[in-house]
Amino acid sequence: MAQTEPTTTATGTEPNAASAGAGVSVQEAEFARAEGKEPHGGEEHLDMLLEIQLPVTISMGKAEIPLRRLLQMQPGSVLPLEKRMGDPVELIVQGIPFAAGDIVVVDDCYAVRIREILSNPAAGIGTEAEKTKKA
Repeated sequence: MAQTEPTTTATGTEPNAASAGAGVSVQEAEFARAEGKEPHGGEEHLDMLLEIQLPVTISMGKAEIPLRRLLQMQPGSVLPLEKRMGDPVELIVQGIPFAAGDIVVVDDCYAVRIREILSNPAAGIGTEAEKTKKA
């Protein structure tokens, strides 16, 4: 590493007693060249990102109820949702709706068949369903 002489900077005013001898020392830093492959954005770098696991949430509906009713719920209570049978469900990643789908059953388990990938994820799928209900 090449060393340079420490320098002090002057502000054009005489230093007061509190800052006497507290000049600023400036040195130029030099870094050794990193060894190894040059980054080229190849597929192996993309493959690493494509393996990242993301939680996907399926939103089948929402409900708003008073706290009193929530506290009265017991096993067997039914909470109606605003969605009807056949309405699409939202697939949500990191709080952002990114697709719409239909609930299906595969090998005795619930699953979602993707109906559409949202071009504007922030818009959600409610607009399509609301248009159908209003018409």
